Amino acid sequence: MTTNKFIILTSLLFLPQWASADEINQANTAWVLTSTALVLFMTIPGLSLFYGGLVRSKNVLSVLMQCFAITCLVSLMWLAGVYSFIFADGGDWQKFLGGGTKIFLPDMTTSNLIGDIPETVYFMFQMTFAIITPALIVGGFAERMKFSAMLWFSALWLVVVYMPICHWIWGGGWLADMGVKDFAGGIVIHINAGIAALVAALVLGPRRGFPTVAMPPHNMTMVVTGAGMLWFGWFGFNGGSALTADGSAGMAIAVTHIAAAAGSLTWMTIEWLRFGKPSVLGIVTGMVAGLGTITPASGFVGPIGGLVIGVVAGAVCFYATQYIKRGLKIDDSLDVFPVHGVGGCVGSILTGVFAAESFGGLGLDGVSIMDQVGVQALAVIVTLTWSGLFSYLILKFIDVTMGVRVNEDEEVQGLDIVLHEETGYHNL
Repeated sequence: MTTNKFIILTSLLFLPQWASADEINQANTAWVLTSTALVLFMTIPGLSLFYGGLVRSKNVLSVLMQCFAITCLVSLMWLAGVYSFIFADGGDWQKFLGGGTKIFLPDMTTSNLIGDIPETVYFMFQMTFAIITPALIVGGFAERMKFSAMLWFSALWLVVVYMPICHWIWGGGWLADMGVKDFAGGIVIHINAGIAALVAALVLGPRRGFPTVAMPPHNMTMVVTGAGMLWFGWFGFNGGSALTADGSAGMAIAVTHIAAAAGSLTWMTIEWLRFGKPSVLGIVTGMVAGLGTITPASGFVGPIGGLVIGVVAGAVCFYATQYIKRGLKIDDSLDVFPVHGVGGCVGSILTGVFAAESFGGLGLDGVSIMDQVGVQALAVIVTLTWSGLFSYLILKFIDVTMGVRVNEDEEVQGLDIVLHEETGYHNL
């Protein structure tokens, strides 16, 4: 969401009584309601199918189960206080964390407005972002993490990592005060989840047989279906972050689509030239790279910015993926860090460039490109450091107390049957 929009919204949130606009704007409300459904659609079924198709058949249900369980867990935690500590008034601690006045929403009514949309709608829209962020991390430890450990990690990570970073940028915290631009979550979501996935891959270690044993996706039809749902849902992800049904939402959707297409074709072209054939996996991964990279910039840049960011995303994320897997031999199973983490970093920095009017953007609110890039870079570094450090500490704590990884025999047998006593396909 735009910085100015959040200043307006948070100023309303921090009044002694929940302030309301004169009346509800039904057009804006309808659009954010629709966007809420679109963003939830990205996790279940979009991300679930995308990730589920990428793993081996013996682990497909485990990934679907993880995404579904995270959706339920985060939803209840959001109600129980995470929403409050991000968006309610934190008093003297406002720069660092919100307050507890909205725990379990004691004052929630159908007439409460945030700006000109109902508080219920704003609560739900922000919840869907909180749901998809830990779900993205699943790709870093897929096929080898205990289900119980995954639940504990997701719960602790939401509170210790997501909650403060989201407040700092979107809830009126210290990074928001510095003027950080993160329209729809390049920093809050993609960098945050990306570095956590990388840390998880390092802490758990590679899957048995990696990198010598081939581990191709078991169902590319499922992958492409999930990818299409992600592309479709991303219009709510980025366009809905305008919180208005107007030209700003339209521009956000336009540049999102342009970046996705550019990222897809760029990745496909590089792969075609390098390996001789364009792959379906490559073109859909390039799409996700383009979408993740444009996310922080989507409400601030114009079509040219969207095109350039998409092309850069396809190229940079392709080579990052090759380097992580083949160079460093890190088993980030589903390439969360090189696609989401690296894409989020690139997009967040380029936001400071292409938001400038000279590049067709909406302007930098009176600061220079270099100053804005500096603020963006600081937010990137802070997020990488905070998320990386505390993701590591949470994983090590869980490992000491209950263990994070299944044993070798269980991994060979597959998580579906070992952890859930079910299989995705009856003939296996």
